[in-house]
Amino acid sequence: MSSMNRTPMRGRQNESRLHHRRGTDGKGPASVLHIRRAHNSPDTAAYENLVKMEYKAQAGLQFPDDAMLSVRIFAYLSIPKSVSKKKRTAMLEGLIRPTKKPDHDNIGKIVCDALNGIAYRDDAQIVDSLVRKFYSDKPCVLVEISDIPYKT
Repeated sequence: MSSMNRTPMRGRQNESRLHHRRGTDGKGPASVLHIRRAHNSPDTAAYENLVKMEYKAQAGLQFPDDAMLSVRIFAYLSIPKSVSKKKRTAMLEGLIRPTKKPDHDNIGKIVCDALNGIAYRDDAQIVDSLVRKFYSDKPCVLVEISDIPYKT
């Protein structure tokens, strides 16, 4: 993996942060977006607006129109209050992962659609993607977008 240059975002403390890092080739740009709230609301438009707002505040980088992009989404969902301590520990350690809604494809769709015209011209530019779901005491969604270099 390429080296990471950590630059905490100024402003809203403990709500969101951005790490600048190089693309998969170690040269091109990449963005890592941290959205403090995981998607669990039926109001899709409101969540898309949150994603747009956070991206503009944290990154603001728009990839070139001809860029091939890789998107990695890590959704950290709330742990149900009714679980035992043993099960809770297993959830926090990643031994038990969410098998409930939201579906992984819905998470990817809402984030990628929200960033159309903001981070990239169109989500058709995404040629590689990954969505992973975990449990956490601090629900959030992390989004990493990087360009995939074309080698001649």
